Amino acid sequence: MATRIAFSALLAALLAVSLAACGGGDDAQADAEKEEELAIPVEIAAAHRGAVSAFYRGTTTLEAEHDAEVVARTGGVIERLLVEEGQRVKAGQVMAKIDDARLKLEVERAEANLAQLEQEYRRNKQLHEKQLVSAEAYERLTYGMDSLRADLELARLQLAYTEIRAPFDGIVAQRYIKVGNMIAQNASAFRVTTYDPLIAKLHVPERELNKLLDNQTAELRVDALAGQTFTGLVDRVSPVVDAATGTFTVTVAVSDARNMLKPGMFGRVDIIYDRHEDAVLIPRTAVMTEDAKSAVFVVRDGHAQRQVVTTGYAHNGSIEIVEGLQSGDQVITVGQNSLKDGARVAVTNSDTMPDTTLTESDEKVAVTGQ
Repeated sequence: MATRIAFSALLAALLAVSLAACGGGDDAQADAEKEEELAIPVEIAAAHRGAVSAFYRGTTTLEAEHDAEVVARTGGVIERLLVEEGQRVKAGQVMAKIDDARLKLEVERAEANLAQLEQEYRRNKQLHEKQLVSAEAYERLTYGMDSLRADLELARLQLAYTEIRAPFDGIVAQRYIKVGNMIAQNASAFRVTTYDPLIAKLHVPERELNKLLDNQTAELRVDALAGQTFTGLVDRVSPVVDAATGTFTVTVAVSDARNMLKPGMFGRVDIIYDRHEDAVLIPRTAVMTEDAKSAVFVVRDGHAQRQVVTTGYAHNGSIEIVEGLQSGDQVITVGQNSLKDGARVAVTNSDTMPDTTLTESDEKVAVTGQ
């Protein structure tokens, strides 16, 4: 009887242990499911290698390298117009003609006066050689003839000024005169400008003086031509810093074979002054900055690990990682602000590797100067 009671007690104990074990298994499974449910959704991108450039960025208004107000060198009535606004002209090409009737008569009179005096000079020269004319009278004729030659040249010059000519190859930007108008001497008749090259002048802080040099490559984008990029070169760098503004002037010459750019357009110029050919690049959104230190979250085995990094040049949504990452590391770009180191994550985007074929704009990652 005592043996039966002892066995019953042992069976009851084993049953209790078994039930406890079964209950513990359910709790562990629930905890695992709960942990799986608590995985934080994130988006990731893979670090990759590419070329990276550093540049100074500034804003400017485009100007023509050659731009001139063409004035009338003599006064008179406009007789003919030979060019119109928007027309290309060559250096020396006649653009307008001023009435020249009076000046032609002036030339003819000067020619007649000179011819008369030259005839008298030749006659007196023979007499002078025979010592029949004094040296003083002969010299007066010589000086008088020189004076009349100068008068004739001046009359011919005034006649030539009735043709208003282009000062250089360019485009007629503005026409200020009409046929029949009276124009005064030195009054503006046309404005001629050149589109090749156009120049962009940047006023750069003096701290950048040692970075920017002649012949550095530059890129221009203008608001009026969205999506278009134009190339240029640094044409000249002023060696003088303006004490009032603390800036120096950098002039960039911009090429435009399609003649899309126009003087007066507002644009942004990037002057490239450094380049790394094999840099590790990631999206800029992946980097978090706290206490002047940069860090990213890297996904490893389904968990987020915080990684301190050293950054380099940054622009257009990408940033260079100098230390802390390797090509192929998967960094979290969305959702990292709510993460803790070691947190479980669930990746929601499938395309994590970047396209290995980079466009020109993708290859350039840079730091601005402003």
